[in-house]
Amino acid sequence: MVATKGPVVLPGDGLDPSTFPSHPKKALQLGPGLRHILPSTILPTVAGQLMTDKKKNSMWVECNGGRYVASQGDLVIGQVHHGAADFYYVQLTPHTSNALLPVLAFEMATKKTRPQLAAGQLVYARVSLANKHMDAELECVNPATGKADGLGPLNGGMLFTISLGFSRRLLMPKSTAEGGVIVLEELGNSGLQFEIAVGRNGRVWVSSDTTRSILIVGRALQETDERLLDVDAQKQLVKKLIRETS
Repeated sequence: MVATKGPVVLPGDGLDPSTFPSHPKKALQLGPGLRHILPSTILPTVAGQLMTDKKKNSMWVECNGGRYVASQGDLVIGQVHHGAADFYYVQLTPHTSNALLPVLAFEMATKKTRPQLAAGQLVYARVSLANKHMDAELECVNPATGKADGLGPLNGGMLFTISLGFSRRLLMPKSTAEGGVIVLEELGNSGLQFEIAVGRNGRVWVSSDTTRSILIVGRALQETDERLLDVDAQKQLVKKLIRETS
């Protein structure tokens, strides 16, 4: 993993500037869990482990707990609570107000062809609007292309819960190199065939032709998350699960 683990911090803790990454050509990037207060103070806003990446000149707080707060651009897995004339009301977590999903925010959707989603239907969506004074708004289409790009209703499969920190690592463009997560790659190399969707709100949807494959993938992800397994331990876990269920 490229990131380096730092001290465990609490909200409002003072941070030692000597622990900050320093790149001669890149500005310091602050990730989740950190707040910049002018002119030069950086404070953690959540409890967790301070992480730094010298190559990217970035730092953040790795936090597995806490409540999901919608942020524009996040990929999320939601469950339709109920529908109305112009919107579906979608639950992202049990403890937050429903997000709004316009009935026309789908690929090729019109008033006549819009999808008919029942209560309980899972959807993979992107947060298109997030404001602390308003309910979040979702979309299941890329507004620039009009294409779904993998977003939309999720049919069949099973839903698993993971920590917010682990979901962020899974969604990294290079999840193995940057997030230290190799478990999905190892599961695929073992011969399992499955589909997966990861939500930044701590939800993972897994689908496959067999219930066995779904359960293996779900268990592998949750154990990796809960036990904080490194790359080698993830490889061993996959071998163990495949052997136990053969």
